[in-house]
Amino acid sequence: MKIDLSGKTALVTGSTAGIGFATAKGLALAGARVILNGRKADSVSKAADALRAAVPGAQVGTFTGDLATPEAVDALLVQQPSVDVLVNNLGIFGPQDFFETPDSEWTRLFETNVMSGVRLSRAYAPGMVQRKWGRIVFVSSESGLNIPADMIHYGFSKTAQLAVSRGLAKRLAGTGVTVNAVLPGPTLSEGVEAMLAEEVKRTGKPVGEVAAEFVKAHRSSSIIQRAATVDEVANMIVYACSPQASATTGAALRVDGGVVDTIA
Repeated sequence: MKIDLSGKTALVTGSTAGIGFATAKGLALAGARVILNGRKADSVSKAADALRAAVPGAQVGTFTGDLATPEAVDALLVQQPSVDVLVNNLGIFGPQDFFETPDSEWTRLFETNVMSGVRLSRAYAPGMVQRKWGRIVFVSSESGLNIPADMIHYGFSKTAQLAVSRGLAKRLAGTGVTVNAVLPGPTLSEGVEAMLAEEVKRTGKPVGEVAAEFVKAHRSSSIIQRAATVDEVANMIVYACSPQASATTGAALRVDGGVVDTIA
């Protein structure tokens, strides 16, 4: 299968590292013009340089700003009023006990993980409808189905993304615009590596081995018994953004290594 997104513009939020950067690279390899996003100018610049090095000849745009805020979204729309592919990847996480999680933290995760995608989808979908083609992908998580006891506020935000993506897919029925959610499981991104850094230092084991042990201990239903790579997750996202995925919409596409124990 050859995915060709030549002539299309793709925005990937939160794309200076991890799943976001891997997705941006995959879309660029498919020929799309890719807009990278991050909160810090230096990280955005480094990511743009890395993408150009990884994909010679890639068309790369950038936007620096925290898209969890309406002000940054407004500024982005001035700079980039139209996109064909929107990957709502921006997200934050972190374990915190339910009884120690203040209102402000619930609001912070909701604004970042949910409302950033809501605002951008509301802004960009009408243009896609007018052009009779578009792709919107929300990067959710298996935690949206399998709510973690130590990150209930995170699981809540990821479930909310599933509700928005499914509902928006119905709202855009018959327009040529598809809306899907991709649900990674434990993934060896820079964020997860940072979370495991203390255990890596303590044991002297490679980070991949420590990640596999974490999966076996905390996601024991995993069938692959290891963390996925960011490229493995990006492959599913890129497919959902492709012309070939025209009959896939309103779906929750799991790249969780089989963590969610269901046949549906």
